[in-house]
Amino acid sequence: MPYMASMALPIVHHPQYNVELSRNRRFPSGKFRRLAEIVEAERLAGPGGFQTPAPVAPDNLARAHERAYVDQVMACRVPERIEKEIGFPIHDRLVFRARCAAGGTLLAGHLALKHGVACNTAGGGHHARRRHGAGFCVFNDVAIAVLALQAADAIERALIVDCDVHQGDGTADVFASDPAVFTFSIHAEKNYPVRKVASDLDIGLPDATADEAYLDTLAATLPAVIDRHRPDILFFNAGVDPHRDDDLGRLALSDAGLRERERRVIGTARDCGLPVACVVSGGYSKDIETLAQRHAGLYRVAAAFT
Repeated sequence: MPYMASMALPIVHHPQYNVELSRNRRFPSGKFRRLAEIVEAERLAGPGGFQTPAPVAPDNLARAHERAYVDQVMACRVPERIEKEIGFPIHDRLVFRARCAAGGTLLAGHLALKHGVACNTAGGGHHARRRHGAGFCVFNDVAIAVLALQAADAIERALIVDCDVHQGDGTADVFASDPAVFTFSIHAEKNYPVRKVASDLDIGLPDATADEAYLDTLAATLPAVIDRHRPDILFFNAGVDPHRDDDLGRLALSDAGLRERERRVIGTARDCGLPVACVVSGGYSKDIETLAQRHAGLYRVAAAFT
């Protein structure tokens, strides 16, 4: 029997999240379509269904990225060496998709401030730095959302909790000199990127770290970070690539371990009265059904906090 949420969770989705990339790419773009189908079938977004974001305008993109790079992307004239760093060629549909994903994370931020918890079914582009994208990330949607919320006077301070298996180097780069935004990355130390950019707090875990050690580390650090920084909102990069079966991960979390991670991050924040905006972030497998179900755990857990 499918899971049915008892209350409506604000969930942001756009049909253009489902842009297909060439079949030989390692990025499993099909997961976004299947994830949306699961979320819809289980009525996790409630009777009103998905909320559709507007694509982010170039001026908002340029708060997080250099204008020259934004202009290159908008014109689909990104230098080949940067396209290689990103991992796929830049074309019109991909640009629109990236702008919609950033708009989705921004909308999730607004909805979290209003309702306490909200989720985007895309986002988590944490390798995109101020100068250009990298690592399957065209734009850094969380950074864009934080800066747009600050510019609108919706928030002053933000905490970004990045639980993707890869270190959040791009996010750390964007906020390197911004004391109002605290960047926290817990990741596999020996995984991509080779050259990491220091977050405000980095926890690099050894290969094969499993549920107990991972969750104990998170429990020992997150409450103190919230208490010390006192943010107005928490953005949660809920990548499932720490899973033991992930194609690009080096950690060893189980399905149950991922669900408990989601409960601890969202629950710790909500216990402090802190709004949480969640993004899908990384997860890699050729088995799209299994991968989408793994991602759907975030929305099932988040629904319990609405």
